[in-house]
Amino acid sequence: MVKPEIISEKPISIAELRKEIDTIKKRDTELNFRSGRTEEYVNNFSFLSKTKEDELIKKLNSLDIPRLKEHHIVKIVDILPKTADDLKLILQGYTVKVSNENIKKIVSVIKEFAEKKK
Repeated sequence: MVKPEIISEKPISIAELRKEIDTIKKRDTELNFRSGRTEEYVNNFSFLSKTKEDELIKKLNSLDIPRLKEHHIVKIVDILPKTADDLKLILQGYTVKVSNENIKKIVSVIKEFAEKKK
């Protein structure tokens, strides 16, 4: 039996996943059941384009918030919390503490992109 080997792990955003599904769709011409369901989910819950997501990730990284890792930032970008309480709920699932001042900075950056989205 073949044992796949994980070479590297990197969190990807919903926009990146959409791009990968489109690539698979072009290559295989038809998606299997699981890929089809994933495409349906991605189309319903993708709020920003790939370029906007990349820009938002860069801005959040430039804030230099201690203990905030790449996978936290990707999750924040996927959900786009509009309030400090929403952001606290997202970060509650991780063992990371972010100060209220930094939470306000993150929310203000997200609000800029959420307003551009409309």
